[in-house]
Amino acid sequence: MLEWSEPQQMLRNTVRSFIEAEIAPNLDELEHGDTPPYDVLRKMIKTFGIDVMAKQQFDKQIAKEKAKLAGEQKSDAEKKSPVDDATRQMMKGEEAAMSMIPIIELCRYCPGMVTAMGVSMGLAGGAIMSKGTIAQKEEWALPLLTMEKVGAWAITEPYSGSDAFGSMKATCKRNDDGGYILKGNKTFITNGPYADTIIFICKLDEPGVEAKDRKILSFILDSGMEGLTQSKPFRKMGIHSSPTGELFLDDVKVGPERLLGETEDGSGRSGAKDTFSTERAGVAAMALGIVEKCLELSVKYAKERVQFGQPIGQFQLIQLKLAKMEVARLNLQNLVFRHIETVAQGKKPSLAEASAMKLYAAQSAVDIALEAVQIHGGNGYMAEYQVEQLCRDAKILQIYAGTDEIQITSIARDLLSREG
Repeated sequence: MLEWSEPQQMLRNTVRSFIEAEIAPNLDELEHGDTPPYDVLRKMIKTFGIDVMAKQQFDKQIAKEKAKLAGEQKSDAEKKSPVDDATRQMMKGEEAAMSMIPIIELCRYCPGMVTAMGVSMGLAGGAIMSKGTIAQKEEWALPLLTMEKVGAWAITEPYSGSDAFGSMKATCKRNDDGGYILKGNKTFITNGPYADTIIFICKLDEPGVEAKDRKILSFILDSGMEGLTQSKPFRKMGIHSSPTGELFLDDVKVGPERLLGETEDGSGRSGAKDTFSTERAGVAAMALGIVEKCLELSVKYAKERVQFGQPIGQFQLIQLKLAKMEVARLNLQNLVFRHIETVAQGKKPSLAEASAMKLYAAQSAVDIALEAVQIHGGNGYMAEYQVEQLCRDAKILQIYAGTDEIQITSIARDLLSREG
């Protein structure tokens, strides 16, 4: 894939027009007025039929799983379906491309909104669709996939950070009635203050088993459950349009039907790592949107800003900065295209590959945003100029979904584990 196809360009232009009409004029309120992003996200989702497509895909998957559970055989018509495996993979690639475009376009103005939407639909909804039972999917997943309800994925704790599993203190204890009692504190939780549905990740309290070896289990919680407290939104350096908060669980009682997958035998650690891989690959699209906008604003400013009798774009040092921006933009776009092609071939990026994508994308976004501020000089430090916001927003890409340092460790361990 070398460039966007004509249908993809049409979608990009349409999404961009929507964002420039509905989000850009309200950017100050979303970024500084404590206005939750969910209403405008729902409007965008409905405008482009994303909710309809999500429901169609959901219904198709549920029907397929029920048929498999019932032991039904494919009909002759299905066996002779003209849609072969290669075509199906191409369709998946197209779906991946179409899902990346709104992310890129939103990040040109409001990266925080992508975070809020991605965690709700992709992480919370995706976790249930990946590991949940049919009943759990029907009960909780669809409202998350359409943004009818807001979801949160709660793994980080005040004293864990990058050591998510090793330092995890949140626990679940088996109850006499077959259910569980949950205790713990989660922090830096995207959508935490407003989440309707929460995926709570914790360790099973197993007597005689060392803490580092205990099972990792996930539970589906609803806002308002007794013993569950959701904090007010935190004040943050950037991505203000993505509400972040803290969760407190004090002896929250849940039935076995809320245990994700309804089994303790599932691999909670691998499920979380799969989620990290998906999230990290998406950072390339976020970084591309930020870099595209920084470059666009910087080129415009370099043409208009006059110093020493000429536009600053005529100075070689400014030209060097612009050239570096374009190189980063091309590299990030190629990473996005590579991800789309990988999906089209029916493959998933390894944890190491996803980590490499995130590491480069996050560093590039921060470097380019800082260069954009530098090109704008004193104006770039002022909130009236958008590069100030994009610079603050870019920094989070080096922190969430695993810090740069964690990405380096993931990549190196994979390389060192290979034979030959």
